[in-house]
Amino acid sequence: MLTIHYGDMDNVIYNTSVYFDNVYSPQWFQDAFAQRIIKSIDKGSVVGPGAINTKILGIIPPERLSGGTKTLLLMYFMPQNIYNATTCSDNCAYWILRIAAQHDLTINLYHLMDFGNGKFTATVANTGDVVHTMFDLVPIAAKCLRENS
Repeated sequence: MLTIHYGDMDNVIYNTSVYFDNVYSPQWFQDAFAQRIIKSIDKGSVVGPGAINTKILGIIPPERLSGGTKTLLLMYFMPQNIYNATTCSDNCAYWILRIAAQHDLTINLYHLMDFGNGKFTATVANTGDVVHTMFDLVPIAAKCLRENS
């Protein structure tokens, strides 16, 4: 189940890139789901626990993955934490929904993320509303973001 909190809140990991660099495990890169995230977001393929081959940058260490990929991997492997998903672009939304289907996941956002045209289930923590489409989410998120600006 996905829970979204818009705006400031306590106990959020805001600098997900630095946090990832300090906590990731090389074993994470053996996981097929993690490899799919890396391929989808960073256009990279894992060639070993410390090496990802990307089209643009060549072979890079995990510390050079994008902020979005790092945040998604943290959500997947350490879902008990709350992460600032504002570091993620809309291309991460698909993966956030997939991760939330496997684990309860709470994210923090400072923008309206586009979760696509399909149905999904998310709770907006600020209001307690449960939404199933972007049509449902947009007015609630906009109100929450306005109140927190």
